[in-house]
Amino acid sequence: MIKTQPPLRIFAAGSLRRAFVPWLESYRQRTGTDVIVDFGPAGLLRQRIEQGEKVDLFASANTQHPVALSQQQAVAELRLFAANRLCLTARRERVAEYDSWLDILRAPELALATSTPGSDPGGDYAQQLFDYVERFHPGEGQRIREKARHLVGGRQSVIVPSGQIAAGWLILQGMTDLFIGYQSNSQPLREDTRLQLFDIPEPYNVRADYMLARFSQSACELVNELCSEVGQSYLRQQGFLPPSA
Repeated sequence: MIKTQPPLRIFAAGSLRRAFVPWLESYRQRTGTDVIVDFGPAGLLRQRIEQGEKVDLFASANTQHPVALSQQQAVAELRLFAANRLCLTARRERVAEYDSWLDILRAPELALATSTPGSDPGGDYAQQLFDYVERFHPGEGQRIREKARHLVGGRQSVIVPSGQIAAGWLILQGMTDLFIGYQSNSQPLREDTRLQLFDIPEPYNVRADYMLARFSQSACELVNELCSEVGQSYLRQQGFLPPSA
């Protein structure tokens, strides 16, 4: 007989949606435990926890937010569970004449968008990328930073329709020519011939370490599965890296 328990409540970074939805549905079917998930920018989710909302698990796209929460309130466990990288998505017809991803970023005539720093780790990682460009090409990183618009991931941001990836949707809506986002979204974006994706090489790319904060004992089994081969396989299928990579 399948054991039942009250639903688990999770806050999870929006970039985890495509991996977490099928994994958690499988978990529910196998264990009988329902899981209620709110996906969103990790910085805004952290603020909701700080303001008193109760969750069993917080899965963040960075380490800073879980660590900060652990310094404010009781956290049963902190654990790295995945990693990610950045990539550049562009409208194909706008970038045919450029030689490299960096030439594309530097082009003043191409509109660039990122997520919102502070509210969404994706925006923070884009700022780190600009820092690395500035380190190797003084003045260039700052110029790129100044032209970048923060279109998603903030309190007053554009609402991306459910099921859409921000990078592709914003570009195809004509809101930007370029978007710096997560490499884990690259597979479905590459399937659209109107888009072109560019890998960002070392030493410019940023490693995004994903960390969880477990608040309750009831989420222990769920966390263990996420970090096991079962959970990791769902993440791997969606382009995430293992936490040690």
